Amino acid sequence: MSQQALIVSDMLNDFVLDGAPLQVPGAREIIPNIQREMEKARREGTLVFFLCDSHAPDDPELAVWPPHAMKGTRGAEIVAELAPREGDVVIEKTRYDGFYLTDLEERLRAQNVSELILTGVCTEICVHYTGASALMRGFKVTVPEDCVQGLNAENAKSALNMLTQVLQPQG
Repeated sequence: MSQQALIVSDMLNDFVLDGAPLQVPGAREIIPNIQREMEKARREGTLVFFLCDSHAPDDPELAVWPPHAMKGTRGAEIVAELAPREGDVVIEKTRYDGFYLTDLEERLRAQNVSELILTGVCTEICVHYTGASALMRGFKVTVPEDCVQGLNAENAKSALNMLTQVLQPQG
C-alpha cells in the first residue's frame, strides 16, 4: 500500500486574511475543506506537510509580487484555523515549487511517501508548480478541487486540469 502525504500550501495570513498583501479571493472558504482533509489524514495516519512562503527582503520573487510572507512576520504564519500539530512538518520555501531548494523530497522519501494530496493556494502558482514537480519526481498527485483556490479562476482551472488530466496517467 502506498504511503500518502497531505500537503497544505501557503495557507498563510498574507494570503488568507482580509486586506492581506496577496489576499486570495475565496481562500477563507476552503479552510473548512482543508480541515476535513487534515482530520481524515490524521485519523488514517497520513503525514501532514505545510509548505510556507518565507521571504527575505532581497528575495527575487519580490520583483514580481508585493512584499508578502516576510520571514519572521505574522504574515508568514499559517492561519490559526489550520495550525500545525505535533508530528506535522512545516517547510519554508522561497519559490513557487515546494521542492526547489527545500528538503521536501528527502522527507517524503524517508517516509516512503508515493502519493501526495495537494491543498491550499494558489492553484495556478504554488499548487501547480509543486504538483508538476512532484509528478516529474514520480509521485502520484491528487488535488481535491474544493481544497484549492487561485488568484484567477480561469488560470486556476487550467492549472488544475494540467495536474489532474494532462501530466499524469489516467485510469
